[in-house]
Amino acid sequence: MDPASATVGDAAAVPNAEFVQLFTRHQRRLYLYILSQVPHPVAAEEILQDANVVIWSKFRQFQPGTNFLAWCTQIANYEILKYRTRRKRERLQFSDEFLQQVAEEALTRSDELERRRDALIDCIQKLRPRDRELIQRRYAPGESGKHLAEELGRPSNSVYQSLGRIRRALWECIQRRLAVES
Repeated sequence: MDPASATVGDAAAVPNAEFVQLFTRHQRRLYLYILSQVPHPVAAEEILQDANVVIWSKFRQFQPGTNFLAWCTQIANYEILKYRTRRKRERLQFSDEFLQQVAEEALTRSDELERRRDALIDCIQKLRPRDRELIQRRYAPGESGKHLAEELGRPSNSVYQSLGRIRRALWECIQRRLAVES
């Protein structure tokens, strides 16, 4: 049903704003949780989409005030198990126990990693414009340091030294920000 076409009597047929907000806020963390248990990002994206369909269809079962991410990861676990069942024919398989330990660790560390990611974004914004551009260009999809050096007309060694200096500055900025937060 299209949410825009829902009437007052249909209010229970579409997720409320709180559910939608929780759903969108946790997408990256849910994807990273799934990615910790499957070998390829494309497979993780497919599993995420399958999990999202189930999450959306079961929105009425979510109890407001409870842990939304934990609820979603339970659904994702079933989708991961379905994926593994379909992939049983592959030669290299990790045990379910090992993958569960990795998943639990990923979930445990997701808050810390999210804080580090937020700090990185903030620290990148604090870089000088020239340094920010260099680091963004270097980590653009498909880019390499050698190719970037050729584009800039600079020796590769010079570009790598600049990138090393910028990475150190970012690392120090992140460490300072995390120290202030804790």
